[in-house]
Amino acid sequence: MSESTPLLREKMETPSSTFTLAKPDRRGRILPQAIAHRGYKAAFPENTMGAFRGAVEVGAHAIETDLHIAKDGTVVISHDPTLKRCFGKEDKIIDCDWPYLSTLRTLQSPHEGMPRLKDLLEYLTTPGLEDIWILLDIKLDNNADDIMRLIGEAIRGVEANKPWSQRIILGCWAAKYLPLCATYLPEFPIAHIGFSIAYAREFLQVPNVHFNMLRQIMVGPYGAKFLSDTKKANRSMFIWTVNKEQWMRWCISKGVDGVITDDPKKYLEVCDDYDSAESKRSGFSFVDWMSIILLNLLAMLFSWLFRCRYGFRVDQTKVREGYESSKRSLTLPS
Repeated sequence: MSESTPLLREKMETPSSTFTLAKPDRRGRILPQAIAHRGYKAAFPENTMGAFRGAVEVGAHAIETDLHIAKDGTVVISHDPTLKRCFGKEDKIIDCDWPYLSTLRTLQSPHEGMPRLKDLLEYLTTPGLEDIWILLDIKLDNNADDIMRLIGEAIRGVEANKPWSQRIILGCWAAKYLPLCATYLPEFPIAHIGFSIAYAREFLQVPNVHFNMLRQIMVGPYGAKFLSDTKKANRSMFIWTVNKEQWMRWCISKGVDGVITDDPKKYLEVCDDYDSAESKRSGFSFVDWMSIILLNLLAMLFSWLFRCRYGFRVDQTKVREGYESSKRSLTLPS
């Protein structure tokens, strides 16, 4: 941690995010929250209102979803920057206006439309859903300043009884988004989405930045040390994407705060049947370890390329300036 960290902590007022921590189940066991990856993706077309409603109905604690912006500035929900995979069209989202995007239907049945961030937020204002929270994955394909500003406008445009700052965590891949989060959404917690522990450690320098990490890189002593350090710093740890029972049990045994999964129903069933002693006895096979090692090597290479493109370090001065400028220029709901 750099020498400037104490100054950063002293000057910045950062938000609280206790809603992201692991929760006790009905038997009093502290277990990772069920975070539905693109909604209930295992049973519905991903990132649709049907997938979001389905996730809530099976008991998911949170919804993970992806954001892009349309040509007219509408913040829409889609993992891909293009329409090809989910909607069968060749267009890029950034080249289309919302009136056109609203007419599309998913290739997968039941054929559903593309929602806006506004639509998801309005659904979550339904009485009884106040404790459901959202983990946003803010994609790198759009202009960073534009998408952060427009996300802020979309959130402020939907009134809720419980403040959105206590229900939304901003997921950012690159350090350059931290000052923009501080400028446009200063009251909202942040999660670094990552596949490199070395790069993720840069984000530990900023108070209340949490972590959403690729599962394979968290295996072994290097991952265990990073998890321990995040716990000591009171940061939440989410793991993606976890669909096999063995990995679900591994996440529970490690005491992470959230499991991001395509199948929240299956994960919650694993939680119900979880036996800590049995889990400790069951490890990874030789083939599993070879896969984990290979993926870690690939992640190291890709991380270097990623940092060459998006920057190697967190600029703490810019983050602090973002929070300070937000106090002068913005009035956001608490």
